[in-house]
Amino acid sequence: MKALATTIVLSLLLLLTACSTTPAVQDMPHFNSDKEAVKAYRIGVDDQLQINVWDNPQLNVNEPVLPDGKISVPLIGDVQAGGRTPEEVAKDIKDRLKAYVRDPQVVVIVTDLRSHQYLLRVRVTGAVRTPVSLPYRQGMTVLDAVLAAGGTTEFANANDTMLYRKNQSGEVKSYPVHLGNILQQGRLKTDYPLEPGDIITVPMRSF
Repeated sequence: MKALATTIVLSLLLLLTACSTTPAVQDMPHFNSDKEAVKAYRIGVDDQLQINVWDNPQLNVNEPVLPDGKISVPLIGDVQAGGRTPEEVAKDIKDRLKAYVRDPQVVVIVTDLRSHQYLLRVRVTGAVRTPVSLPYRQGMTVLDAVLAAGGTTEFANANDTMLYRKNQSGEVKSYPVHLGNILQQGRLKTDYPLEPGDIITVPMRSF
């Protein structure tokens, strides 16, 4: 009988533990690392590119991508940049420069993301002083974006704030943000790191 009681107690403890931990995992938004975001970026028209060829400064280029998606590089002419990652463009240039330069070392840097300026933004709407659309910056969090919007108004229901994020399959997910706790108590549990395209909505209180 004692063994049966012990088994029942252990089963209840395991059940309670599972119930208390599962929702916390589901409520946490998934976000990519900065490294993943950089690898996923594909160059577009009007993006400003800086192309550096080590020990050959005369081959360096700093100019925007043309409407046809190409950029001109000394010695080798036009190179397709649009729709490709910086790493892919660097490899193409390196391979073609081998006919003129011994073991060329090429780096391609996107210095101005002009073609994706609206995709790479974070938006704050609702009961904030100044609803805004902000350029995304690495390391930006919910608090950073709300402060850039001037903070909440006196009519805000801050603890019912929501973060909306589109996943890789195109589905929009929503995540509760306890903004009141963040602003008033410094409790940062839901001060989530942001991603390009995120929308933060602060609702009004119902009167």
